[in-house]
Amino acid sequence: MPRRLAPLGTVSVDEFMRRYWQRGPLLIRNAFPDFEAPIGRDDLFALAAGDDVESRIVSVARERWSLHHGPFDCDALARRARRNWTLLVQGVDLHHDAAHALLARFRFVPDARLDDLMISYAVDGGGVGPHVDSYDVFLLQAQGLRRWRIAPPGERALVPDAPVKLLAEFEASDEWLLGPGDMLYLPPGWAHEGTALGECLTYSIGFRAPSRHEVLGAWLTDRGDAPVSGADPRFGDAGTRPSAHPGAIPPGLRDQLAQWIGGWRPGRAEIDDFIGRFLTEPKPGVWFQRPTGRVSGETFARRVAQRGLNVDRRTRLAYRGRTAFINGESVALVRETGAAVRRMSDERGLPPGAVRETPVDSALLALLRTWFDAGWIHFSDPR
Repeated sequence: MPRRLAPLGTVSVDEFMRRYWQRGPLLIRNAFPDFEAPIGRDDLFALAAGDDVESRIVSVARERWSLHHGPFDCDALARRARRNWTLLVQGVDLHHDAAHALLARFRFVPDARLDDLMISYAVDGGGVGPHVDSYDVFLLQAQGLRRWRIAPPGERALVPDAPVKLLAEFEASDEWLLGPGDMLYLPPGWAHEGTALGECLTYSIGFRAPSRHEVLGAWLTDRGDAPVSGADPRFGDAGTRPSAHPGAIPPGLRDQLAQWIGGWRPGRAEIDDFIGRFLTEPKPGVWFQRPTGRVSGETFARRVAQRGLNVDRRTRLAYRGRTAFINGESVALVRETGAAVRRMSDERGLPPGAVRETPVDSALLALLRTWFDAGWIHFSDPR
């Protein structure tokens, strides 16, 4: 059965994906009617004080920009000047259940494309200057007012030696003032500048767009770390004559290395396995809380049947064909596990009764128990 997708204000998800996604910007007034920010200023300050949270402050004074990285002291943040600075906290969805739940509204785009929720708190005049992102972004106004100015893609130079990537020239084609619940969508490459009018909170929902260089670099690193199967030939040059030019690269050495490199052809299965693991690799610094106390096999099966399971907000879970990918690992799916794991990936959990205490589900329970012990999934809270 197709999922029912809530519209974005008066724009249906189908219309948005057909007309605007990766095509052009869209201002959506009242995208989230009666929106109440689940994370306020004090919550954000508390997150920015954590060692495991990526945060930074961007400020400007007399046209001179500065950048400072967290963690920050909460009281010091509250005492800062009331103009021209912004606190940005990355990956809030990894640390806050309500933030993670908000991202579910954007699951009309596959999870493999979703990056994170960044929240910015700005005082009057605060912003990060005119800049360009290389990914799609929804800019949801959570509290207060922010003025957005945008310009279409084009060749643009950056301000030299600036601590942040500022455009040297920026001429806006459109300008809007956004209030709580309003949202602006921008495809990659659109220049934009947001300025706070008084105190404000803006939620930025960003999407992953891996570059070819990034993917190939990760692929080569992965292959370099992979264990060697079978024989691993090593260059040899027995019987060669003494070298008259020791500084020159020997033709035989060059030819052998070139043959190894040019003759390497990874198979489709090898590539697909890497892609799944690459797209589900957790962000740097992510760690999982393992369950405390020992749960017997019988107790685990009974609780799964009675309470169901939720996927941890930090877990990246996806599937392709008969393979599941979870937090950078791949798992072959068999008949007894495939349907449930695919459902868990689509729904971010399994309801009570989806897994039963029967021999038929023993293979599935064993797999789920492994993920449970790693802290990747949890029992659903009893209602």
